[in-house]
Amino acid sequence: MAIFSYRATTLDGTIMEGVIEAANEKAAVEILKNAGIIPLKIAAPRESIKKRLSLRSSQGDLLIFTTELSELLHAGLPLDRSLNILSEVSESKEMKNIVQSILKSIREGNAFSDSLARHPKVFPRLYVNMTRAGETGGVLDVVLDKLNEFLESTKELKEHIVSAMIYPAILTVAGGASIIILLTYVLPKFSLIFAELGGSLPLSTKVILTFSNGLKSYWWAVALSILAGWIIFKSYIKSDTGKYKWDAFKLKAAGDVIQKLETARFCRTLGTLLKSGVPLLQALTNAKDVISNRVIASAIDGVLKGAKEGKGIAVPLSEAHVFPPLALSMIKVGEETGQLDSMLIKVASTYEKSLRVAIKRFVSLFEPVVILGMGLIIGFIVISMLMAIFSMTELPF
Repeated sequence: MAIFSYRATTLDGTIMEGVIEAANEKAAVEILKNAGIIPLKIAAPRESIKKRLSLRSSQGDLLIFTTELSELLHAGLPLDRSLNILSEVSESKEMKNIVQSILKSIREGNAFSDSLARHPKVFPRLYVNMTRAGETGGVLDVVLDKLNEFLESTKELKEHIVSAMIYPAILTVAGGASIIILLTYVLPKFSLIFAELGGSLPLSTKVILTFSNGLKSYWWAVALSILAGWIIFKSYIKSDTGKYKWDAFKLKAAGDVIQKLETARFCRTLGTLLKSGVPLLQALTNAKDVISNRVIASAIDGVLKGAKEGKGIAVPLSEAHVFPPLALSMIKVGEETGQLDSMLIKVASTYEKSLRVAIKRFVSLFEPVVILGMGLIIGFIVISMLMAIFSMTELPF
């Protein structure tokens, strides 16, 4: 049995906090529900402390807001009362203000989705459109459940990608720092020794020492050049042409990983929207917005056109040549059987698993490449210095 801390509310809106002993988190939720209270948050004490100490992101706040609002609506509380409770229990000051603003807007007679749309930095257009569909169909609690699943899977995938790239990033930074220290601090000391002793140095040593002295003397020019180049590059890829060409390059360089990532994003978004009752054309437009690669996103325009002409999405997607054959086959089967929304979710789950394998394979290949590259550069520097030292032993004294 484990100890869990919890925050809950009674049916009359009273907030409660405490600890409970249960086999797991799911069992703790059931115990609280059986006691007639609505659990808002369940966590092991050390996880709760960790959350308080960690920096909170807007995506994390959005996920918590969606989860807690879904629980309250499922418990039968009206929307305004649920939002009032959330405004009181929210740990984020920014989110607390936003919830209060939404609550005020609703009490003034505005729709929930319209109130969310006033905060586009927190609630993306996809989120607003799904809640609007839930309001129209009278199934807002069900839609919030779908949104919660969508946000959790998206967060999990993003965290997996970030955690997989941490070690290669540390290797690159550490290796680069080592090379800079060698060139700007260690080698200039050898340069003074070689100058005092005189004699002819090997060509590789001369090249390294010239580069080292130039870097030490004109480091500011190198830094300014790198900064200027970075600013120019960022400005270029912000333009439509630059963004498209950069995305085309990334697609060629890491096509397998990017294709699986965009397939999973598109299919999960489209499937979630369709399950929530959003019309196909609107769902396609929103699903296109979550695709970050412009090359793939532009191909979806043809799918939108085909859907408007009554061709469905399986045939236009096949003609676009941007998604893997297996995904296209599964989408075609889903369309033919009338279970397109469920099949799209299955496609997303399949390619999210495949993406994790592809990322693991990419990182396992990238790590030795980085180590080998840094080793070759450092090895060249060390060998050049050793050759110069050996040549000094041949000088007459």
